[in-house]
Amino acid sequence: MASGMLTGAQRALIRESWRRLSGSPVQHGLVLFSRLFDLDPDLLPLFQYNCKQFASPQECLSAPEFLDHVRKVMLVIDAAVSHLENLPCLEEYLCNLGKKHQAIGVKVESFSTVGESLLYMLEKCLGAAFSPDVREAWTKLYGAVVKAMRRGWEPLVEGD
Repeated sequence: MASGMLTGAQRALIRESWRRLSGSPVQHGLVLFSRLFDLDPDLLPLFQYNCKQFASPQECLSAPEFLDHVRKVMLVIDAAVSHLENLPCLEEYLCNLGKKHQAIGVKVESFSTVGESLLYMLEKCLGAAFSPDVREAWTKLYGAVVKAMRRGWEPLVEGD
């Protein structure tokens, strides 16, 4: 998870765009998850609390337990933005987060839909400030985060 893959200009674009959104993390996170459920309604059953299945995305999006999950997701994004100069320090944390997601049945393929939803949220919430350069920078950062999380799906190899 090399921090060198992002240029200084890309890191600055990510920081600036995230600064604009950081005041309302839950509001922006709900945009992300609303889009995620629009793109892949089959992900809804993965979100159940106290064995309760949600009947609709709207019911899920308003549940206090789900709002806690939204806060946590936004904190992970915040951690990645805060550690742009040293992304490798998040490697183990993200790998373990990947293992947790695998344990509840998340498929690696779903991360591309989450990435689309993240870019959608950034575009909707940043408006004209969401330039092609901002999109490219966030795409690179998200790719690095997913690469680290995907390690949580890999079987342990002797000597690891």
